[in-house]
Amino acid sequence: IREMFNTKKVLKLDNWLGGKKMLELFILETCPYCKKVTDFMDENKIKYRKIDIKDKASEDSLIQIGGKRQVPFLVDTDRNIQMYESADIIEYVKTLM
Repeated sequence: IREMFNTKKVLKLDNWLGGKKMLELFILETCPYCKKVTDFMDENKIKYRKIDIKDKASEDSLIQIGGKRQVPFLVDTDRNIQMYESADIIEYVKTLM
């Protein structure tokens, strides 16, 4: 998966998170696909950090890391995995349970 993203973006991601290892989920509160993912994660007691892109700095970070303004967007810093699409995110998180 690292090959899908250029090394600079991965390094920026590591710097942006301050070296912490965790799941980060970029969302927009009004997005039904985001709600689908957050509901799944909350119901299954998955620990994650929710980042709402209504905040301009968070939106800019999303675009810098992922390359586009699309949510939901999951970042797994432990495994250097980044993905869009609610169904894909849920399937991925299931593999971590």
